[in-house]
Amino acid sequence: MTKKKICVIFGGCSSEYGVSLQSAYSVIKNLKDDRYEKTLIGITQDGRWFLYEGDIERIPSDTWNDGRCRRAVLSPSRDKKGIIVFGNDSKEVSEFIPVDFVFPVLHGINGEDGTVQGMIELAGIPVVGCGMEASIICMDKNLAHILAERAGIKVPKSVTAHKKDAPKDYIDKAKAIGYPQFVKPVKAGSSFGISKVHCEEELIPAIEEAFRFDDHIIFEENISGFEVGCAVFGKKNIKVSPVDEIELFVDWFDYEEKYTQFKSKIHMPARISEDMSEEVRAAARHLYRALGCDSFARVDIFINDENELVFNEINTIPGMTEHSRFPSMVRAMGIEYSDLLDILVDLAEGKEA
Repeated sequence: MTKKKICVIFGGCSSEYGVSLQSAYSVIKNLKDDRYEKTLIGITQDGRWFLYEGDIERIPSDTWNDGRCRRAVLSPSRDKKGIIVFGNDSKEVSEFIPVDFVFPVLHGINGEDGTVQGMIELAGIPVVGCGMEASIICMDKNLAHILAERAGIKVPKSVTAHKKDAPKDYIDKAKAIGYPQFVKPVKAGSSFGISKVHCEEELIPAIEEAFRFDDHIIFEENISGFEVGCAVFGKKNIKVSPVDEIELFVDWFDYEEKYTQFKSKIHMPARISEDMSEEVRAAARHLYRALGCDSFARVDIFINDENELVFNEINTIPGMTEHSRFPSMVRAMGIEYSDLLDILVDLAEGKEA
């Protein structure tokens, strides 16, 4: 069997650089060697692209870029689909590596927000994952909520602000939401820049923290209840996993809890009725379509104290470590990680079971 040439991009000019290293390591390790010829591109936090040919064990520890990697870029020309590699002086082209697919395992801005997806689409290379449009929509919390609400799904009450707004406007907008509330960057993931605010005295530090990650922020209503989620994948024949549930023993699911779960627990399946589970799965499928997703994503939804479903977010490149929620959700469907990756590459190729 002829191996498929796949380029995996990791790292990224993003606050979620470290998260990408962990996800990409698992993806690279689980892509079947007898099926794929892998080309690895690492992007440093300051935005430099390198061809990485070393031991993949150095990726999660962030020791991959040891000064010996060659500079590389994705060819934008559709008649030369692949990676242009430069010599040690970074001036002369030393190699061209053809690729059939690009799998961007990037989290946050400059990777999950449609920027890289648009570049890959411009080059005419199939993307493993959602395309540019869905990536843009789902990364923008305000836009995603607007479209979810128009699709008939309840969303938290919210209002946005810009860095150029007058400070008094921030206070007035926050008061309109009420306390407690969340202050978030409009475009960021992994809970970076997010604060739960219980009173006006906590507001300014939360605003300053959110503005560290984006020029647009959102004041969002706190939903009293709990969070559930589903893995969704497919184009026409959409598959939805069983529902999982996040049980919290702390105030909210911040960055530390997402990646350590010291004071939280993930239940698979969720501790909800079968009827409620089917309602969540139907809503996840509906949201996936409504926001333009066409490959794979994790859909997160709140169940409030009145047993109503409230949209939280869609992650178009969810955490992809072997212990992350998305692979665990798919495993509950009887699909192992390496087989999941085959499915995602097949979707990029236009094949669907």
